[in-house]
Amino acid sequence: MSEYGGKKPETKEEFIRLLATAKKEERKLRRTQGSRSSKPTIKGTAEILGIHRDTLYQWMREFDVDFSEVNERKLVFEEAIKPKEHTYLIGEALIGDGNEIAHIDLLIGDKTGPIGQAFANGLSNLSAGHTPLLAVIRPNLPPKPHTLLVPKVTVKNMEQTGKIFGPAQAAVAKAVADAVEEGIIPENKVDDWVIICSVFIHPQAKDYRSIYHYNYGATKLALQRALDNYPSLQKIMYDKDRAKHPIMGFKVPRLWRPPYLQIALDNPNLEGVKKIIGGLPESDRIILEVGTPLLKKYGVNVIRDIRKVSKDMFIVADLKTLDVGKVEVDMAYEETADAVVVAGLATSETIDKFIKEAKRLGIYAVMDLMNVDDPVAKLKSLQKLPDVAILHRAIDAEKTGKTRWELIKEMRQTFQGHKFLIAVAGGITPDTAPEALANGADIIIVGRYITQSKDVERATREFLKSTREMAEDIDLFRVHVE
Repeated sequence: MSEYGGKKPETKEEFIRLLATAKKEERKLRRTQGSRSSKPTIKGTAEILGIHRDTLYQWMREFDVDFSEVNERKLVFEEAIKPKEHTYLIGEALIGDGNEIAHIDLLIGDKTGPIGQAFANGLSNLSAGHTPLLAVIRPNLPPKPHTLLVPKVTVKNMEQTGKIFGPAQAAVAKAVADAVEEGIIPENKVDDWVIICSVFIHPQAKDYRSIYHYNYGATKLALQRALDNYPSLQKIMYDKDRAKHPIMGFKVPRLWRPPYLQIALDNPNLEGVKKIIGGLPESDRIILEVGTPLLKKYGVNVIRDIRKVSKDMFIVADLKTLDVGKVEVDMAYEETADAVVVAGLATSETIDKFIKEAKRLGIYAVMDLMNVDDPVAKLKSLQKLPDVAILHRAIDAEKTGKTRWELIKEMRQTFQGHKFLIAVAGGITPDTAPEALANGADIIIVGRYITQSKDVERATREFLKSTREMAEDIDLFRVHVE
């Protein structure tokens, strides 16, 4: 029985709030269950409310409410501004290009709450080079809510002061005023709230119009995001392993969205390996493995050489550690590897130290179960599971050995509730890859089929067609909008 009891609301306002709450709970439930989409549906929301979907349709007709227009984010905002509770909202935005680029961080909330206290402290406690000032549309005309502008970069001369007290000050003030006019900020809150706006102005910025233009846009966007409680947890979880910070200049991928194609670079010829990498198609689903022969010839510093031509890719160092696990993890880590491989034939003590050190340093611990008679028993013997377990058929045994893919299901059942990936390796072709993935593999590891191909890109794409998810990446829409 639903906690809502299936009782019909008495007013349209009550119905909208009830519907928004149920949609929010359904979205949360879908995320918990790992659904492909967290978008609420009529049927799912009706189940949350404890009614039949036909009943929900009837209520929507009677109250003249469109399901898609009921915004659960608005509910979060309304809950944030309940009487006797202090509003505390946060917004951020980066807009522009060159030295005139604008970056805004802001807080918006009640005068009587912590933001109001910080507003008063900022205005009364001045700091050399970072003097706060009230934003004004023009002298003697501040917007409401009153806004405190705080320079992020130390102001050292009057030229820099002019940029702050001129285009930046006016842009922030005008954005606040327009946000009220456009309904982003509720009119009934302009005398109750204050805003603290931290502004970045590059010392070498020259174009006053661009300074104004970019800071206006960034402030308006930051305000909208603050009032929308942006970003949603769903967006953070989706983008966190795909995003690239523009100033850092590279991304640090993680393996939380399988399946993946891992390309084993075993050829002990660095120039040949670089040529192979240069021929790969762009895809968020490709992992590079620095193979054991390559590492033996050039040493672990070859990882940095490969990083120069593949800075955004996930790189695995296939050290196949058998002893001194902690030391070899450190070696791979120092050379910027994202993951390092320990041999399953090593002692449990060595593997435990290996995994502990990898987790301490924030890189993946991979365990290669090649020639391990009972992989499940070996995994049970460990204090913690590795991030990735490889069911590996050795090259020398590919013609006669079994794939052991049937073990994937047993491993999943044995370690229910534990988060780890399972990779398969050994003679995999585009014909057998879909079967491996259908058996539950998260990663397919391929070497010679790709690395010895005359057309590396074509050979790689054959594997990327194994699943719809692998074929779709890169997400070109995301790249465009972000």
